[in-house]
Amino acid sequence: MPRYFLFHKPYGVLSQFTPEDGARSLAEFGLPKGVYPAGRLDKDSEGLLLLTDDGPLIERLLNPRNEKPKTYWALVERVPTEEALQRMRAGLRIEDYQTRPCAAALLDPQPEVPPREPPVRLRKSVQDVWLEVRIVEGKNRQLRKMTAAIGHPTLRLVRQGMANLRLDGLAPGAWREIGRTDIQF
Repeated sequence: MPRYFLFHKPYGVLSQFTPEDGARSLAEFGLPKGVYPAGRLDKDSEGLLLLTDDGPLIERLLNPRNEKPKTYWALVERVPTEEALQRMRAGLRIEDYQTRPCAAALLDPQPEVPPREPPVRLRKSVQDVWLEVRIVEGKNRQLRKMTAAIGHPTLRLVRQGMANLRLDGLAPGAWREIGRTDIQF
């Protein structure tokens, strides 16, 4: 019987069980054996990972043609204009591909996010703000490239959700088991 776990991946942890180049890995968090991440988060990104041994579910969740949304909070440098956000929403040319349209908005009010180690650099003369961005694809470092393309580099990235699953209330490094019926498509 397949098993499903929500995990809040901390900053600096690889989305794999095998340590590499001295980096931390999922192996240190006591997750059950035989489950694997449904997708990846870069070492310098944080947030929701679904781990499971259900291969068909992973395919349904991650294949862009199924358009399962992934929701991120991105702390960006400076406050983007509505025009800049609209460019992002419409899709951007990034390297050799065109991103699909997405949802992007300034979070108001700005959220309380658990502190990160090491903390994000803070400059007194520049206001950094959190955006909520929802995409249905997930190319390598795509969201970071998108915010940079509109002139607002990402300083911190936290995945808040995948499909109907949410990070709500799960502390960094914590995980909990859920049932298949908790995952809606």
